[in-house]
Amino acid sequence: MKYIAAALTALSVVFAAGSVAAAGDAAKGKRVFNSCRACHSLAAGVSKIGPSLNGVFGRTAGSWKAKGSNKVWRYSPAMKKAGSGDKPLVWTAETLKKYLAAPKKFVPGNRMPFPGLKNSEKLDNLIAYLEKATK
Repeated sequence: MKYIAAALTALSVVFAAGSVAAAGDAAKGKRVFNSCRACHSLAAGVSKIGPSLNGVFGRTAGSWKAKGSNKVWRYSPAMKKAGSGDKPLVWTAETLKKYLAAPKKFVPGNRMPFPGLKNSEKLDNLIAYLEKATK
């Protein structure tokens, strides 16, 4: 019985360590974000080819407005649709990770030309960076 207890304790430590590692490294995520920087700003109210990512966590998809404007960004009909209805898409760490892994699959018909980030470690790092940098 004490061997089973020891094994279960060891397994719980392994799983706990794995969940912490999955959180991502924001410093490494900053380097990953460099490929996003050409199209997206992290500054409030500043857009480029794509909308600002400032305050993206908790924001409904297809709803960003430029600072001092009532006009919503030029989102694709697909992104506007994703952010509307009874269950609108809200950007969280989980939804952003799915979207950034395969944008065209997650929101079919959206305009973002990015093909997706397939490396899960880089995705975790990017999400960790965005969680800090977009507040």
